[in-house]
Amino acid sequence: MKQALQEAQAAFAEDEVPVGALVVANNRIIARAHNLTERLNDVTAHAEMQAITSAADFMGGKFLDKCRLYVTLEPCVMCAGAIHWARFSEIIFGASDPKKGYTLLEKNVFHPKTKVQHGILEAECSALLKEFFLKKRN
Repeated sequence: MKQALQEAQAAFAEDEVPVGALVVANNRIIARAHNLTERLNDVTAHAEMQAITSAADFMGGKFLDKCRLYVTLEPCVMCAGAIHWARFSEIIFGASDPKKGYTLLEKNVFHPKTKVQHGILEAECSALLKEFFLKKRN
């Protein structure tokens, strides 16, 4: 998660919402990404989507069932759908997103075999997001 947080910090430096994501296979990082919605002028350019695309290219296939996804913020519904179809073995996220996160759906949207962990480095992930939005408001 510390590596995902570094990606989030890179997004922060680029004036993007500071969310970072990593895909790990066989204990090796195969994809890393952060939000690019502003740079690409693309609402779908979330960190998770960028990481999924990169990991699928690396793995040579669309299913990432032997991979874990680390992301600093709870995935939104759009990203949760992509995560479902990619069939990750595990999702690990830091900060919860009570306004836009997938848990608003009140049901598990991931593949039935996908394990979910949350709250990993939550304080650090949340602090970066709060700092970003505080800066935007001032």
